[in-house]
Amino acid sequence: MQIQTRKWTDLEVKLCDPILTTLKKLKFQSATPIQAACIPLLLNGKDVAAEAVTGSGKTLAFLIPMLEHMQRRHEKWKPREIGGIIITPTRELATQISQVLDNFLREMPSMKQVLMVGGTTVCEDISKLKRGANIIIATPGRLEDILTNYKDANLTTAVKSLEMLVLDEADRLLDLGFSTTLNTILSYLPRLRRTGLFSATQTKELEQLIRAGLRNPTLVTVKEKCNVSTPLTLNNYYTLVDVEHKFAAFIDFINSKGTNLKYMVFLSTCACVDYFSHIIKAMLPKANVLALHGKMKDKRHQIFEDFRNADNAVLVCTDIMARGIDIPEVDWVVQYDPPSSASSFVHRCGRTARIGNEGNALLFLLRSEDAYIEFIKRNQKVELSELELNVSSEIIDKCLETARNLQIQDRMIYDKANRAFVSFIQSYNKHECNLILRLKDLDFGCVAMGFGLLKMPRMPEIKGRDISAFKEIDIDINEISYKDKQREQVRLNKLQIYRETGVWPSKTKKRLKQTESWSEAKKKKIDRREKRETKKMKGKATVVNGMQSARKKRNKPTQEDIDELAKDISLIKKLKKKKISQEEFDEAFGI
Repeated sequence: MQIQTRKWTDLEVKLCDPILTTLKKLKFQSATPIQAACIPLLLNGKDVAAEAVTGSGKTLAFLIPMLEHMQRRHEKWKPREIGGIIITPTRELATQISQVLDNFLREMPSMKQVLMVGGTTVCEDISKLKRGANIIIATPGRLEDILTNYKDANLTTAVKSLEMLVLDEADRLLDLGFSTTLNTILSYLPRLRRTGLFSATQTKELEQLIRAGLRNPTLVTVKEKCNVSTPLTLNNYYTLVDVEHKFAAFIDFINSKGTNLKYMVFLSTCACVDYFSHIIKAMLPKANVLALHGKMKDKRHQIFEDFRNADNAVLVCTDIMARGIDIPEVDWVVQYDPPSSASSFVHRCGRTARIGNEGNALLFLLRSEDAYIEFIKRNQKVELSELELNVSSEIIDKCLETARNLQIQDRMIYDKANRAFVSFIQSYNKHECNLILRLKDLDFGCVAMGFGLLKMPRMPEIKGRDISAFKEIDIDINEISYKDKQREQVRLNKLQIYRETGVWPSKTKKRLKQTESWSEAKKKKIDRREKRETKKMKGKATVVNGMQSARKKRNKPTQEDIDELAKDISLIKKLKKKKISQEEFDEAFGI
């Protein structure tokens, strides 16, 4: 079903010629509902808090009014005068918005933009600002850093003429812990500005940000018909698999659909992306397989661009790619692991079926996770249809053989396999939906077979578990070498020391610490904190007349002593809270 739209010329406000020309060049014939709702409000001076399903065209909903406001100003913009700021949670989304904005600025040569994100040095960003900029697109950490720590950039002066601030994917900004950073940024910006806050979901934290950063905002909610959270043009499927056959089922699925399509494959951890991307490349030699996660830093931008420009590819990634990113013609979104939160399910699916186009999404679930289907239906109002995958024993055997051979050929892959397994178990244990995705339901032996491990790693979570389903390969792990000669030489030197001393050398001598599970470590941390608080309170109780009370006094204190002590402590607290003056305190103590 097509999304209802409105022609640009039919909007309640008139758009300038450069914007209409650019929209025509980009072949955007009409405005989507979120654009038709937000553009007139922002241009009429309203602050807007907008919620819309992912892929609904939010980017143009704030870029167009921002540019219109700046175009309408009678006074010409100075080279270093900032009229618009757009804050996004990730550098990929910031880059994408910058590329869309570039199309409009070609028709508005008097205005310039600057992109300020991680991956480049702060000095480069300051240099770009000094060369001239009127619109800033930035991630919150970088913008806060320049505003607070680099006075020579003169950014605090440049933003005094700010016309419009946009917080894109605002719910994600808060999820990533940027609340304090955003408040710091807001303190530098003029109050008389328009503010647009755009998100795919509404949360309590978001409501607090709306109250802090927006003045009498107009709330805009654009939903699909039938009150669903995903686009109606999206076909949502699930498949139930055995944990040891999960990877084989995935490979069989890609083969059945063909490698000439564009896939986004979401895994739960960075380590899983690192490992499985290598195995996928080996199993799908004709496919263009790319890997992307948050720890890649400098490589991220190039990989993102390669996938964006590719006609067909398989991108293996974490949830860093789940929000706001607009990639043309993604045919399938594959959720190899269930997302860490229910809302992330919607955001992952939203990478396909954007702006009314048709798309497909497939969720892999273990047979013990089947309750997740009903959970998503109730929690996110998303109906899933079953897609049956029949995996042949040949594919299963080939996947296991390939994974193990790659590890034997290069110890680096062996290391990645172990890290991936450990990170998966730990991630599963901390899952938001742990009432449905329960660690105790996992057969660790079968999981290890599904990962194609050579040996079962040592980890606290395995203690007392039945791992009989895991079939170890008969091989001396110490004989597996790195392909990287320099790395292999370092390993051989350490191995020699180990054989001579029985102790594996490390960079620094550390006291051996017994491994413990995440839950045990957290409990101990809470216990230590409680002990510190108790000790602190006891310390306060011993302070009388500015001196330590006689702890060594053996005779039991009288009720009069206790009452006097309570009175003294009360006075100390009042002084600290400035409820009494120092003079009143001294008088009460007879000083």
